[in-house]
Amino acid sequence: MPSNVEIKARVNDPIRFAEKATELSQSEGTIIRQHDTFFNCNKGRLKLRDFMNATGQLIFYQRPDTDGPKLSTYSISPTSDPPSLRTVLSDALGVKGEVKKDRQLFLIGQTRVHLDEVEGLGHYMELE
Repeated sequence: MPSNVEIKARVNDPIRFAEKATELSQSEGTIIRQHDTFFNCNKGRLKLRDFMNATGQLIFYQRPDTDGPKLSTYSISPTSDPPSLRTVLSDALGVKGEVKKDRQLFLIGQTRVHLDEVEGLGHYMELE
Protein backbone atom coordinates (compact mmCIF):
# COMPACT_ATOMS: atom_id res chain seq x y z
CA MET A 1 0.00 0.00 0.00
CA PRO A 2 1.21 3.55 -0.66
CA SER A 3 2.04 5.66 2.39
CA ASN A 4 2.69 9.23 3.44
CA VAL A 5 3.39 11.23 6.57
CA GLU A 6 0.62 13.57 7.78
CA ILE A 7 0.78 16.53 10.12
CA LYS A 8 -2.48 18.26 11.12
CA ALA A 9 -3.14 21.32 13.28
CA ARG A 10 -5.75 23.97 13.99
CA VAL A 11 -5.19 27.32 12.21
CA ASN A 12 -6.01 30.47 14.15
CA ASP A 13 -5.27 32.93 11.31
CA PRO A 14 -6.34 31.36 7.99
CA ILE A 15 -5.73 34.55 6.01
CA ARG A 16 -2.09 34.75 7.10
CA PHE A 17 -1.65 31.00 6.55
CA ALA A 18 -3.04 31.29 2.99
CA GLU A 19 -0.81 34.29 2.26
CA LYS A 20 2.30 32.39 3.37
CA ALA A 21 1.29 29.23 1.46
CA THR A 22 0.61 31.33 -1.66
CA GLU A 23 4.04 32.95 -1.35
CA LEU A 24 5.86 29.63 -0.85
CA SER A 25 3.95 27.76 -3.58
CA GLN A 26 3.89 30.70 -6.00
CA SER A 27 0.23 29.82 -6.58
CA GLU A 28 -3.21 30.84 -5.31
CA GLY A 29 -3.88 27.18 -4.66
CA THR A 30 -6.78 25.05 -5.84
CA ILE A 31 -10.17 25.07 -4.10
CA ILE A 32 -11.65 21.60 -3.57
CA ARG A 33 -15.07 21.02 -1.99
CA GLN A 34 -15.29 17.76 -0.07
CA HIS A 35 -17.98 15.81 1.71
CA ASP A 36 -16.37 12.90 3.56
CA THR A 37 -18.53 10.07 4.90
CA PHE A 38 -16.82 7.69 7.33
CA PHE A 39 -18.11 4.14 7.61
CA ASN A 40 -17.88 1.62 10.42
CA CYS A 41 -14.85 -0.53 9.78
CA ASN A 42 -13.20 -3.26 11.89
CA LYS A 43 -9.67 -2.39 10.79
CA GLY A 44 -8.38 1.08 9.88
CA ARG A 45 -10.70 3.73 8.47
CA LEU A 46 -12.96 3.74 5.43
CA LYS A 47 -14.26 6.97 3.94
CA LEU A 48 -16.03 8.07 0.81
CA ARG A 49 -14.80 11.45 -0.40
CA ASP A 50 -17.40 13.19 -2.58
CA PHE A 51 -15.90 16.11 -4.52
CA MET A 52 -19.41 17.47 -5.12
CA ASN A 53 -18.91 17.34 -8.90
CA ALA A 54 -20.05 13.75 -9.72
CA THR A 55 -16.60 12.37 -8.84
CA GLY A 56 -15.19 10.92 -5.68
CA GLN A 57 -12.85 8.41 -4.06
CA LEU A 58 -13.32 5.48 -1.75
CA ILE A 59 -10.32 5.57 0.61
CA PHE A 60 -9.21 2.92 3.07
CA TYR A 61 -6.38 4.04 5.36
CA GLN A 62 -4.59 3.14 8.55
CA ARG A 63 -2.78 5.56 10.84
CA PRO A 64 -2.22 5.80 14.59
CA ASP A 65 -4.43 7.95 16.83
CA THR A 66 -1.53 9.97 18.27
CA ASP A 67 -0.45 13.59 18.32
CA GLY A 68 2.27 14.77 15.95
CA PRO A 69 3.40 13.41 12.60
CA LYS A 70 1.75 10.13 11.62
CA LEU A 71 2.58 7.52 9.01
CA SER A 72 -0.55 6.72 7.00
CA THR A 73 -0.93 3.80 4.59
CA TYR A 74 -3.82 3.95 2.15
CA SER A 75 -5.66 2.51 -0.85
CA ILE A 76 -7.82 4.68 -3.13
CA SER A 77 -10.46 3.72 -5.68
CA PRO A 78 -12.08 6.43 -7.84
CA THR A 79 -15.85 6.58 -8.29
CA SER A 80 -18.10 8.46 -10.70
CA ASP A 81 -21.21 7.97 -8.55
CA PRO A 82 -20.49 8.93 -4.92
CA PRO A 83 -24.17 9.21 -3.85
CA SER A 84 -25.00 5.66 -4.96
CA LEU A 85 -21.83 4.26 -3.37
CA ARG A 86 -22.65 6.15 -0.14
CA THR A 87 -26.08 4.50 -0.04
CA VAL A 88 -24.66 0.99 -0.52
CA LEU A 89 -21.89 1.43 2.06
CA SER A 90 -24.27 3.06 4.55
CA ASP A 91 -26.66 0.13 4.24
CA ALA A 92 -23.86 -2.45 4.54
CA LEU A 93 -21.59 -0.91 7.19
CA GLY A 94 -23.39 2.00 8.85
CA VAL A 95 -22.14 5.60 8.97
CA LYS A 96 -19.65 6.57 11.67
CA GLY A 97 -19.57 10.30 10.83
CA GLU A 98 -19.48 13.00 8.18
CA VAL A 99 -17.22 15.98 7.53
CA LYS A 100 -17.87 18.77 5.02
CA LYS A 101 -15.04 21.10 4.12
CA ASP A 102 -13.65 23.51 1.59
CA ARG A 103 -9.99 22.76 1.00
CA GLN A 104 -7.41 25.09 -0.49
CA LEU A 105 -4.57 22.94 -1.84
CA PHE A 106 -1.04 24.29 -2.32
CA LEU A 107 1.94 22.35 -3.67
CA ILE A 108 5.29 23.29 -2.16
CA GLY A 109 8.00 21.03 -3.53
CA GLN A 110 6.78 17.47 -2.89
CA THR A 111 4.56 18.57 0.00
CA ARG A 112 0.81 18.97 -0.31
CA VAL A 113 -0.28 21.82 1.96
CA HIS A 114 -4.00 21.94 2.76
CA LEU A 115 -5.91 24.79 4.36
CA ASP A 116 -9.31 23.40 5.33
CA GLU A 117 -12.43 25.23 6.44
CA VAL A 118 -14.35 22.46 8.18
CA GLU A 119 -18.08 22.98 8.63
CA GLY A 120 -18.87 23.53 12.30
CA LEU A 121 -15.24 23.12 13.45
CA GLY A 122 -13.15 25.94 11.97
CA HIS A 123 -9.85 26.09 10.09
CA TYR A 124 -7.17 23.40 9.97
CA MET A 125 -3.98 22.75 8.06
CA GLU A 126 -2.55 19.48 6.90
CA LEU A 127 0.86 18.68 5.45
CA GLU A 128 1.31 15.51 3.42
